[in-house]
Amino acid sequence: MTVIRLRFLLAAAGLAVSASLPAAEPRPVFTPPSAASLPDTEFGKAVREGEQIFLHTPQLAGKFVGNDLNCASCHLDAGRRPDSAPMWAAYVLYPAYRAKNGHVNTLAERLQGCFRFSMNGKAPPADDPTLTALQTYMFWLASKAPTGIVLEGQGYRKLPPPARKADYLRGGEVYAQYCAVCHGAEGQGQKNGKHWVFPALWGPDSFNWGAGMHQIGNAAGFIKANMPLGQAGMLSDQEAWDVAYFMNAHERPQDPRYTESVAATRAKYHDSDDSLYGIEVNGHLLGSDAPAPGGKLNAAAARTGG
Repeated sequence: MTVIRLRFLLAAAGLAVSASLPAAEPRPVFTPPSAASLPDTEFGKAVREGEQIFLHTPQLAGKFVGNDLNCASCHLDAGRRPDSAPMWAAYVLYPAYRAKNGHVNTLAERLQGCFRFSMNGKAPPADDPTLTALQTYMFWLASKAPTGIVLEGQGYRKLPPPARKADYLRGGEVYAQYCAVCHGAEGQGQKNGKHWVFPALWGPDSFNWGAGMHQIGNAAGFIKANMPLGQAGMLSDQEAWDVAYFMNAHERPQDPRYTESVAATRAKYHDSDDSLYGIEVNGHLLGSDAPAPGGKLNAAAARTGG
C-alpha cells in the first residue's frame, strides 16, 4: 500500500495522520576495493587494463570514440564515487530492462550504448577486448557487493522538482560564476597540451543528443552531488537545475537514432520535459544544427576514404 493511499484511508476514518509514516528502507552502503588491493595475477592484469581504458578512453579505445571524453568524465574517481553513476553499483543490476531501447540489456550492451552516445562514437562488438576489460574492472569493483540490489549512491542523485522552473538566464549566471573557469566560457572544455583536463559540455567535442547526460534531471543530480569539482554541494538545488538547463540548451552532436526530422526524432526518443531536443531556446531549434554523430571517427574515415 502506498503512503498516499494509507494517508487517505486514515483521514477517511477520521484518524490522525502522522507526519512520520514509516520511511522506505535505507539502501545498503557499499565501499569498493582500493586500487592498492588489486591482485598481482592475470586477473589483476585484466582489471588494470579495464581501469586504464576507463581513465584514458580516447587513447586506449580510440577506434570506438568520437570525442575527447573519458569514461571517468561522467563516472568520477575512476568509477568509484557515489552519486556519479559508480561502476560497482551498476554492475550488480545487469541484465536489466531499459525503456530507452525497450528490451533487457546485458552489461555489454549497456556499455555499447555509452560508446555510441556519451562517447559520440560507435559500439564495440560484444566480445571485443575493450568491453571484456571494462566489464572485468566493473566486476572487481563490485566483487563483494550484493547483487540485484540498488545500493546507496547508485546512478545520479535524484533531486526534487525545482521550486521555480529551470531558467536559461539564471543558469548562465551560475555557469559563469562556477563552471566556466574549468569548462570554458563556451563549454568547450580545457586541455593541457593534447591532454583533456576538463571535458567539453556542449559543441562538437561533447556527448551527443542520445546520451543520458543530455537529460536535465541527470545533469542536475550529477552537478549537485559533484560540482564544482572539489566543492560538491556548494550549489543549491535550484542552481543545479538552472545550470543543467543552461548546459543542455546548447547544440551538440546529433542523436545517432535521428530519423526523418528533428520533430520525428523528438516524438520517438525525446518526448519528455526532461529533454530539450527539438525545443526552441533563444530562437534556435535544438537539434536542427547538430553536427553529425561520430565526431573524430567521421573525420578519420574521411581522411582515409573509409
